[in-house]
Amino acid sequence: MQLFDIEINETIYKEAKSFLDQLACESGLSINIEERLKEIRNELEQTGTYTHTFEELKFGAKIAWRNSNRCIGRLFWKSLDVFDYRDLTEPDDIFNALEVYLQHATNGGKIRSSICVFAPQHPQSQDEIRILNNKLIRYAGYKSGEKVIGDPEEVEVTKLCQKLGWKGEGTPFDVLPVVIQVPGRALEYYNLNPKDVLEVDIEHPEFKWFKELGLKWYAIPVISNMVLEIGGIRYPAAPFNGWFMGTEIGSRNLGDVNRYNMLPEVAKRMNLDIGSKTNLWKDRALVELNTAVLYSYKKAGITIVDHHTASHQFIRFVEQERKSGRDVTSEWSWIVPPMSGSSVEVFHKDWPNEIKKPNYFYRD
Repeated sequence: MQLFDIEINETIYKEAKSFLDQLACESGLSINIEERLKEIRNELEQTGTYTHTFEELKFGAKIAWRNSNRCIGRLFWKSLDVFDYRDLTEPDDIFNALEVYLQHATNGGKIRSSICVFAPQHPQSQDEIRILNNKLIRYAGYKSGEKVIGDPEEVEVTKLCQKLGWKGEGTPFDVLPVVIQVPGRALEYYNLNPKDVLEVDIEHPEFKWFKELGLKWYAIPVISNMVLEIGGIRYPAAPFNGWFMGTEIGSRNLGDVNRYNMLPEVAKRMNLDIGSKTNLWKDRALVELNTAVLYSYKKAGITIVDHHTASHQFIRFVEQERKSGRDVTSEWSWIVPPMSGSSVEVFHKDWPNEIKKPNYFYRD
């Protein structure tokens, strides 16, 4: 009989018990906690880990979203669709599952909050399935001297893809392939089917020249560099999505100086003096860039939310949680939108930044 670290087993058991207590209290499911804990104890002693039932996995993934301190969109945590792919071990099968998940989540633009969960990491092993991309869909960044064509945040992932043999077209909006790591295997990359990558051309409702900027963005944000942790078990490959808040694209992805840095060009097209600070050219350009994003997504029929509505939805989430007897935790600097901060409701509130589990954690 193989012996496993007793201390690690005991830590996992305690977390499993805490999670099961929460499941029994909230889910309405008929659960024999004592029997289930016996099963978990036996499995830990024999294998050094335990396996969640699908109901446990589904509940845990939803609660992890509810506990995500950096997410303003938690009002909809109950609606999360959960795909169970824990039995897949081959890179080809994993990628095929990702395509099915992406098609479901994109839903022709009517975005559905979803997660696909692959095999967990054994608590006493470093081996794990990983998706190496930061986001499942992301644009390449090609560095040439001090200049970057595309997304500067993706330069390192782009280099990795190129090292593996991938060649992009060198445009500012080349969709990166998905890089999959499976224990005991070389890294493999897969190109997403263009039909599965819904994109939006950015235009402005009033400025006809805006189209000339050639801007676009993808429809769905799929986070793939976080670990889902439930009851002491870690799932290092568990990509999940909601939908965009407009400022994520307009203020951050397209507007940030260390990203696409489009504010100076937009301001010039607006005939603003970018040499002045007192004329607030950045602010004025930022408003129009965000206006263009919201207009374009709505015109294309893609789910998106403005930061004022998202703020109000978060306040509703807080109220719902309090009625349910739960305290809300959050990281204020992430909840307040990166534009018009003091004009939204969440700016004037504060919550403790405490970590609850289940939750999503950035990989080491």
